[in-house]
Amino acid sequence: MDKSKENFLRKYEAVVILHPDSSEADQKAILRKNADTIKSFGGAIHHLDTWGKRRLANPINKATVGIYFHTTFEAKGDAVAELERTMRINDKVLRFLHSRLDDRENLGKFLEKYRAALQETANRESEREAKAQARKAAFSARKEGGGGRDFGGGRDFGGGRDRDFGGGRDRDFGGGRDRDFGGGRDFGGGRDSGGRGQE
Repeated sequence: MDKSKENFLRKYEAVVILHPDSSEADQKAILRKNADTIKSFGGAIHHLDTWGKRRLANPINKATVGIYFHTTFEAKGDAVAELERTMRINDKVLRFLHSRLDDRENLGKFLEKYRAALQETANRESEREAKAQARKAAFSARKEGGGGRDFGGGRDFGGGRDRDFGGGRDRDFGGGRDRDFGGGRDFGGGRDSGGRGQE
């Protein structure tokens, strides 16, 4: 049973990020070394994709860009440990990640799903970028066209209309009517109170 487990080929995917200054010869040497290691463990590379230079989420050793490679392969379990050992001591390798796949899944179908997901993500990013550019363009156009005048001109909202509400109408409510109710002759004239006192 142990021998059968040791000889069993497992399915993996790997992402390798190389330093952006790596020459084409350096890249080929690293990938060839990985392929030889996988073959030495009875495995084989299924596919290798070059994603090219991409911006890193966080700088690694002062590098903000890396050269990305994605691969799937089959090999014995010990192959991954050896691959990681050799890449860990190579200065041209910034990062690497190996993930074990479901052994029941066909690598061809896995790649189809994976590429479809990548395409969907790329489409979402391009849509988000297009919307951001459109918002930026609209803001620039509004700024160049003097958009602030529409909201803070004062002429439309604070001009003659204020005079209408604060002009003659105030005089009507604060004019003769106040004299009628607050003249003092009807309510506070002193004749009524004084007359009663005399009585």
